[in-house]
Amino acid sequence: MDRGKDVFVTALWRLGLGLLAFALLALSPAKAQSTHIQPKLVAESTAPAPGGTTTLALTMTPDKGWHGYWINGGDAGFGLSVEWNLPEGVTVAPLRYPVPEPLILFGMMNHVYEHPYALLAEVEVDESVAQRSDLTVSGVANWLACTDKVCVPERAVVSVALKAGDGAVPAASRARFDGWRALLPQPLDRKGMWERRGDMVRFAIPLPAGSALDAPYIFAQTQNLVDYVAPQTFSRNGDFIIVETRAKGEATGPVAALLKLGDGRGLSVQFEPGAVPAAGEAIAGATDAIDLGLFWTALGGAILGGLILNLMPCVFPILSLKALSLARSGGDARSAKVEALAYTAGAIVTALLLGAALLALRAAGEQVGWAFQLQHPVSVLALLILALAITLNLLGTYELPSFGGGQALVDKGGAAGGFWTGALAAFVATPCSGPLLGAALGATLVLPAWAALPIFGGLGLGLALPFLAVGFIPALRNRLPKPGPWMDRFRKWMALPMALTALALGWLLWRQLGSGSQLIWPIVAVAMALVLLTHYGAMQRGDRRSWLLIAAGMLFVVGLGGTVTEVADTERTAAADGPTFSPDALAKARATGKPVFVYFTADWCLSCKANEAGAINREAVQEAFGKAGVVTLVGDWTNGDPVITRTLAEHGRNSVPLYLWYAPGAAQPEILPQILTPGMLTDKVKAK
Repeated sequence: MDRGKDVFVTALWRLGLGLLAFALLALSPAKAQSTHIQPKLVAESTAPAPGGTTTLALTMTPDKGWHGYWINGGDAGFGLSVEWNLPEGVTVAPLRYPVPEPLILFGMMNHVYEHPYALLAEVEVDESVAQRSDLTVSGVANWLACTDKVCVPERAVVSVALKAGDGAVPAASRARFDGWRALLPQPLDRKGMWERRGDMVRFAIPLPAGSALDAPYIFAQTQNLVDYVAPQTFSRNGDFIIVETRAKGEATGPVAALLKLGDGRGLSVQFEPGAVPAAGEAIAGATDAIDLGLFWTALGGAILGGLILNLMPCVFPILSLKALSLARSGGDARSAKVEALAYTAGAIVTALLLGAALLALRAAGEQVGWAFQLQHPVSVLALLILALAITLNLLGTYELPSFGGGQALVDKGGAAGGFWTGALAAFVATPCSGPLLGAALGATLVLPAWAALPIFGGLGLGLALPFLAVGFIPALRNRLPKPGPWMDRFRKWMALPMALTALALGWLLWRQLGSGSQLIWPIVAVAMALVLLTHYGAMQRGDRRSWLLIAAGMLFVVGLGGTVTEVADTERTAAADGPTFSPDALAKARATGKPVFVYFTADWCLSCKANEAGAINREAVQEAFGKAGVVTLVGDWTNGDPVITRTLAEHGRNSVPLYLWYAPGAAQPEILPQILTPGMLTDKVKAK
């Protein structure tokens, strides 16, 4: 789901409906208009004493299915305001709000009240006011009322009759107001600390150990501070509650927030900039409320995307060979089911582990996205060696149980072989998943970890579905070709796409490291891996020169160690294919008044390279861009870039590709499809 675009469109839709409703209200002044939230102004004492105070309550009663907003409504709402009409000698303090609840709608966080609530304000009467003076307080209240489909700005005149008197408070009135006061957040007597660390905002709240916390949640009152919909993590470090969430905006200096404690209780906290202690023992958070529509859509998209991933060149040979191993086994039903379940478990567990690592790194403040493992040369080298090992195995250079004879299916090794093969398929499929899973994986940016992990698991399930179907549906298994000599030939043909995958990984490693001395150790590691595997195959065929295997193994370990120490933190040496993207470069490009095309790519992203070769860099497209003066900016994410990661997240993505088209004067970019055609880009130029 393209979160940035959806948020903008949804907010615009709500605003448009609201303005229409407001216009209709203004055009019909003669007819009384009902509101979806009924306001009423009441006083604790209707006879406040001169020189004293009393409390006003503006009660708000929503219709069924409607809700009102806290002072900071979150992503899409706003609080209530009153234009007071006050008699001389009377002042009204700012309204105080009860503790709200978080509500996610359309991927946006709302701070709301879905039940009757009361805003309280203190009224002060000057001592110069004469007894029995009319002190009627009135005003025009404005607020936003919403359902899960529409928002309507509403207004009403509110008033309460008061007369200067002795300040007596009836017992029933005191009890009612005490109930409302109990729902107000209590001010914390000490200030907290806050800091911005990378893409995260961290708060330290001084709250002694032993304080009751039931599903805590922090509502930021200060604007431009946090990403409201982002998950929040709570932990205790001594006498401090540590809260961590994603930053959004450039707020500085002192800030204010409300800490929800549970059961309608809360604390108003003032924060000063300062160092925040490290996170401590985890506390359960209150981000359990999620947009179920978003969750189920993302889960379905992940399963479908995983299913399509089986056609990718690095995954298809694995799936094909596992299916053919069933044919070789003679169709044993029990073994087929065990193998299929093990393969599925391997794919799901690996996808979950990758997703958990991604979420953990993001929670620690790292700017990473899906396929983050390919942004590091050491990981690419490991995948390169793995691809070479699979290629040589398919060519028959050596044998492994998981790819070799059919005995792996009829003994206990079948489950192990299936599991590790599924794990391998999931791991090598991640570079190809961007265009297939952009919306689904983008949803993990706005869902809490417990809801995001099943989406990653859905990717593994989709990847395993074909083999699972073959294992459990006899009709499919019976349609598999009968065993014969052709299977060995097919196996060797499957080495071709794996060899191409290895070549692509080698090219990626060269792009990441350049042609300098940093390539020496990776070359040594790859060469020794080839020697190891070929000699291992020779030993399987009767060659007993184990000293060569030992020597190659030692050199292989040395090569890997040299790679880790020399290139683990290397910077990309190859330049991008156009002007580099940065927020400043984008601002300058848009200031020219020309169309701006921004694309985010990576050398390991197959669909990115296909789009560049087949659409972006086509002569007709470049000629059209040149005539129209289109400014093109390239965001290269091959080795990772925190700025690009934040930009992807702002548009609801956590991987590439992402294509943005900024029309002259447009407030927001248009997010283009993840599969481009030349006509699509030239049409954008014509439509400007």
